[in-house]
Amino acid sequence: MPTTTAVLSIPTADGSADAFAAFPADGRRHPGVLLYPDAFGLRPELQDKARHLAELGHYVLVPNLYYRTGPAPVADLPAHISEEIRPAVIARVLPLLEELTAERALRDAEAFLEFLAGRPEAAGDGPVAVIGYCIGAAFALRAAAAHPDRVAALAGFHPGFLVTGGPDSPHRLIPQLTARVHLALSEGGDMSPKALAELTEALDAAGVDHTTEVYPGTVHGFTMADTGAFDAAALQRHWDRLRALLGRTLATG
Repeated sequence: MPTTTAVLSIPTADGSADAFAAFPADGRRHPGVLLYPDAFGLRPELQDKARHLAELGHYVLVPNLYYRTGPAPVADLPAHISEEIRPAVIARVLPLLEELTAERALRDAEAFLEFLAGRPEAAGDGPVAVIGYCIGAAFALRAAAAHPDRVAALAGFHPGFLVTGGPDSPHRLIPQLTARVHLALSEGGDMSPKALAELTEALDAAGVDHTTEVYPGTVHGFTMADTGAFDAAALQRHWDRLRALLGRTLATG
């Protein structure tokens, strides 16, 4: 399906967030997807993922979560993040992540979803999906829990910080979810067995329709082709799971 892209500016309570959008170039309205990047932020790798989802018939919005600091890319990122330099790159973006509090993330989510509903190429206030990679999965969960009337699907890949020891841990919001949930973890361990058990228990107790699986032979970040963690087979499996999830929850066209 032919697609088109746009660089946009989203009004928020704290300023204006730059964003990337991809959508079918057929002049019709399509169901929305809010895509939360990993810790490294909005960059060509995330734009490629947005294009792929647009080819499947969706309007995909990828915001720059670090817009309070500046337009993307906020941090100086290499073209390829090898495992050797990954800790140094993480150190660059960690201060940006620490500034993105739960309160700020919730304000942003409201602005992002409102903006998505207003796009002429998107399906108005119809059901949407939120997808998150790495720490983006935690932001996606917060968005889905805060807007159960809008979010019909929630997906997290190599998710991080879904279960923390704090009172505002994202997993504590699970009872508010109405979305169908899919989580895909690396075999290398995105969360401890104890945290995974606690997350699964919360999903089951809340009656959430969910699937959780571990991708064999993978490490954290397996979907990201611009990192040393990339696994091509796991990326395809992730596309297969997303296609099935979105096909069950969002009407295309």
